[in-house]
Amino acid sequence: MIEPPAPRIFHISLPADLEAARAAGVYSMSTRGRSLDEEGFIHCSFEDQIAGTLRRFYADVDEVLVLHIDPDRLASPLVVEDLIGTGQLFPHVYGPIALDTIVEVTTVRPAAMRADPA
Repeated sequence: MIEPPAPRIFHISLPADLEAARAAGVYSMSTRGRSLDEEGFIHCSFEDQIAGTLRRFYADVDEVLVLHIDPDRLASPLVVEDLIGTGQLFPHVYGPIALDTIVEVTTVRPAAMRADPA
């Protein structure tokens, strides 16, 4: 039996962080202003979580990059978990992300997004 591919996961990156990753050969920023070494993992989202993450943590940023990651290509462990007890599960990558796992990059302008109506 052939298993279907895992759905993509997504990581929001500042443009300078992706540029640094290209120079280093791997992506190792966990989240805005915090590295993998500081946080212990790289924060990611499922597709339906991207907009909320952008509104909560990047609304003041003019431009970010959404990295589309193929989880089947990851060498680092991927764990889907609720770390803060909200019941919402997020994917976390426990190690660096090889650049060849990033299959697409989308530019987003969070500052131009409307506020969350909820």
